[in-house]
Amino acid sequence: MYEDWGLIEASIASQYGIRLRAEPEMTWDEFCTLLAGIMPETPLGQVVSIRSENDREKLKHFSPEQHRIRNEWRSREIKKARWTDEEAAKAVQEFQNIIKQAFG
Repeated sequence: MYEDWGLIEASIASQYGIRLRAEPEMTWDEFCTLLAGIMPETPLGQVVSIRSENDREKLKHFSPEQHRIRNEWRSREIKKARWTDEEAAKAVQEFQNIIKQAFG
């Protein structure tokens, strides 16, 4: 999710007209609500759609860039699957701490 921060910022700005860096008072709950409502037409929504596509017919028509995005994500997910439960919990906690610092 760290590498998706730019997509998250752009998507929230695009969909809601909110610039996250200009919202120091936004709560974690509000941020989570906005993120959960991101539509497919946003930058993040488009990338998530590409990453999660499994329909062979649709995949045949992907551009080289779409294949690159999907393949990078799938490679990352395979590597992530090698984490121990402790490593995964630590990574989640670190991310939550970063977001809480950013949004209180």
